Formats: sequence, structure tokens, C-alpha cells
Amino acid sequence: MADIKLTNVSKSFGSVTVIDRLSLTVASGEFVVFLGPSGSGKSTLLRMIAGLETIDEGTLEIGGERCENAAPGQRGVAMVFQNYALYPHMSVRENMAFGLRNISMPEDEIDKRVQEAARVLEMEQLLQRKPAQLSGGQRQRVAIGRAIVKEPKAFLFDEPLSNLDAALRVRTRVELAQLHQRIKSTMIYVTHDQTEAMTLADRIVVLNDRKIEQIGTPMDVYLRPASRFVAGFVGSPGMNFLRADIHGGTDQRAKLPNGAEFAINVDGPGAGEYELGIRPEAIRILGEDQGVTLAKAGVVERLGERTLVYCTLEDGTELIAQDEGRSDVRPGDSIGLDFDTSAMHLFDTKGQAYHTA
Repeated sequence: MADIKLTNVSKSFGSVTVIDRLSLTVASGEFVVFLGPSGSGKSTLLRMIAGLETIDEGTLEIGGERCENAAPGQRGVAMVFQNYALYPHMSVRENMAFGLRNISMPEDEIDKRVQEAARVLEMEQLLQRKPAQLSGGQRQRVAIGRAIVKEPKAFLFDEPLSNLDAALRVRTRVELAQLHQRIKSTMIYVTHDQTEAMTLADRIVVLNDRKIEQIGTPMDVYLRPASRFVAGFVGSPGMNFLRADIHGGTDQRAKLPNGAEFAINVDGPGAGEYELGIRPEAIRILGEDQGVTLAKAGVVERLGERTLVYCTLEDGTELIAQDEGRSDVRPGDSIGLDFDTSAMHLFDTKGQAYHTA
């Protein structure tokens, strides 16, 4: 295992800067997920660590050794790609052993490492099969096994589950979490799927527009987003945003455009106009004559354990509220909404977040 330290790294393609003076430290044995939309630079950053993209400026240390100018094979990392890149004419065993044979490792050591990787991945019975005889999840495990046999300092995963169907993605995600618990290696994982990030990561690095928006544990990022972008990107469905006028001193109050007003207690902001953020689960659906404000139910999504209700306030503001799975709300119903003021956030014109005290 080894820690990975990036200091003021930058990367440009021609006149386009994709990573701009970014610094980050991944602790030894940590599972860190790079999360962000397409074009945020997360895969480029991973490839810079792997040596598949050059680092234009800044330094990279892996296990305390400077590596920004080292060849990929000298960095002690193993990468698992989105496509499995298996040799179709080779068995699982041969695919896993191929890289070790290329460096002239003794056959007995190769066999030992392949057997151990197969045991860890619970695929001993698959070693004689060809890739065409495997399911998508099994092929991905072979690709991971090919990385494990190298005994790297760190594993780098570039959206490894994106080619799998939904059910298989869930199972393989659990297998990856279990693998990390067993081998306790440093792992960096790139995804745009927030569910993968929330369920796998020790820490999430949220990337946007060439820079880091926030670094934190999954629940830190979810409950205390550092910016308007993070609040809107993390969460499914996303956070609701409403215009609100904040006034009062010690008796801080928020007033919505439809006239609804309620007390809040958010640290930092002065009086003025803000965006008020609140997640669907922090909005309670009540009877028509109850709550802070009146709304009309539109689309009702019944998801089993919960029901999402897409609502419209009197002034046309749209938001999503969450009700219990057995909700009796129907499209067109007039409903009252109550807000959990302990779970509110305010965002100023620059996108800076202020949280409940």
C-alpha cells in the first residue's frame, strides 16, 4: 500500500486547460472516489496518476517517491478500465498471467499469484474458461484479477461498472467494496454515478470545471455540500432550490416568493436574497390546510419504499417532496408542505453554501 500525493498539478490539451493547479492527498489504504459530470477532468486526473497522460506542471508522489516523470510500469499502480480488454483466445488464467510473463517472472510465482487472486475474487472455477464463456460481471472480475496479481501499491478504476446492466452493477459494486475490505489497498475510483460514490468511498472528491469543489466523507458531502454545484449534483433526486429573502437578526426568517414565511437558523449569511436548498426527504406532505405552504401535486412516482411527489407552489415554483411508500397522494391533489428547517441550506450569488447552525 502507498499514499498518493498530487501537488499543484495542471494539464492542458492545446489551449484547453482540463486540470488547473490541483492538489490532493490519498492516504494509504483509502478508497477515494473521483465524482463529477462528463468533462470535469476526473478520468484525465486518474490517467495522470497512472502515467497515461503527462503532467504539465506540479508533482506526483506515490509511496513517497516522485513519479510525475516515471514510465507507467515504474509507478507501481494497476489500472482497471471501463472495457475489460481481455485477450479472447486466452483462458482466464492466461489473461491474468500474461503481464507477469512479460516481465519474466518465475512460473511458480505466477501460479501462486493467479491462484491467490482467483481465491480473493471467488473465481477459482473459472480459470480454464475463455472470455466468451463469461458474463459481464465475471469478465470485470478477471480484469480486476489481472490487476491484483501485479501486487501494486494502488489500484486505479476508470468507470469499471458502466458497461454492466443495473442489477449486475449493484452486485459488482458490493464485490468491489468487499475486495477493498479484504486486501485493504489504496484505491482510486472514477465515476459519474453518485450511488457508486456514496456506497464505495471512504472519501469523495467532487470535481467540476477543472477544480475540486469538495472533499469529504459521503455523508459530509450529502449533508453539508460546500457549494451550489455539489448540492445540486449529489443526491437522487437532487436538492430543491427556491428563491428566498432572508431577514431578521437573532430571529432569522426566510420568505418565499409566494409569501410563505418561516423561521430558520443558518450560520453566516446576512439579510438579502439567497437560494434556499432543501432535499425531498426534508419536505413533509400534509393535509391541504396544514404546513408552511400550499402546493399542487403533479407527477407521483411510487418507488416501493418511498413516494416522490413533484409539486408546484402557487407562484409556479416546482419542487420534489418525499412521502411514505403507501402515500395516498394523487396527481392534482392540493397538499400542504412542511419544511424541516434543521436540514436547510442557503447559497449566495457566488454559489457559496451556508448551513443550519
